Amino acid sequence: MSYRLDFTSSAAREVKKLPRPARDRVLIAIEDLTEDPRPHGAKRLVGTGAAWRIRVGNYRVIYEIVDDVLTVTVVRVGHRREVYDR
Repeated sequence: MSYRLDFTSSAAREVKKLPRPARDRVLIAIEDLTEDPRPHGAKRLVGTGAAWRIRVGNYRVIYEIVDDVLTVTVVRVGHRREVYDR
């Protein structure tokens, strides 16, 4: 059972702005979410409803899971000190 992957427009822009080595690692981690949207180390974010986060080095991927339609939507991607600021 594979999940479909979506990006918000802002998340897509944030991925493009990452340095090349970090972008490659982040995209691999995001791709892996289609097979296992709750991998070991993923944490549910408090106070955000259905948002989860994974760590990829110093970068964080914030995403939402909709199990009814098998969709993972990437909401934010960024450095750990900036990604939670909104």
